[in-house]
Amino acid sequence: MEKITPPKEVTYTQLLQRAVWILGQRDHGTEELREKLRLSISRKALRDNTPELYLPDATLNSVLEWCVEQGYLNDQRFCQHYISQRSRRGYGPQRVSQDLQRKGITSSLIVDAMRDSEVDWQQCAREVAEKKAGRRWPTTYPEKVKLQRYLYSRGFQGEDIRAVFENFPS
Repeated sequence: MEKITPPKEVTYTQLLQRAVWILGQRDHGTEELREKLRLSISRKALRDNTPELYLPDATLNSVLEWCVEQGYLNDQRFCQHYISQRSRRGYGPQRVSQDLQRKGITSSLIVDAMRDSEVDWQQCAREVAEKKAGRRWPTTYPEKVKLQRYLYSRGFQGEDIRAVFENFPS
């Protein structure tokens, strides 16, 4: 007769230790951390070949609450860092907003963070265009359209793209 073992419950201390370790690597949003903790527990169960570990929602919520109270977890700070980091990598405001939404950040917080950011999106678009075009700025219509499509795909808005082409010789 096969023994059925009940699922092992993850303790508050184990989960808190994992959360602090994850937050020590970089800033995370609340929903992103929630998902990472769930994934971490699932992977641990697979790695250790143990019965499915049980993660109570109350434990998870209390760990997240503790992280917020201690200042380790702050969605507003995460948004600000994420916006500046992604803009330095050449992504526009549309793309950054979509990425933040995928990470579970509320729309109102995204709008506030984008408004408060000190990123010059036109300058960012200009730098991305210069990097893509190289030494030779596009002169023919198909080359310009190709560069415009590229900037749109990076998440820049039409007004920023128009400003790039207005400030360079045709």
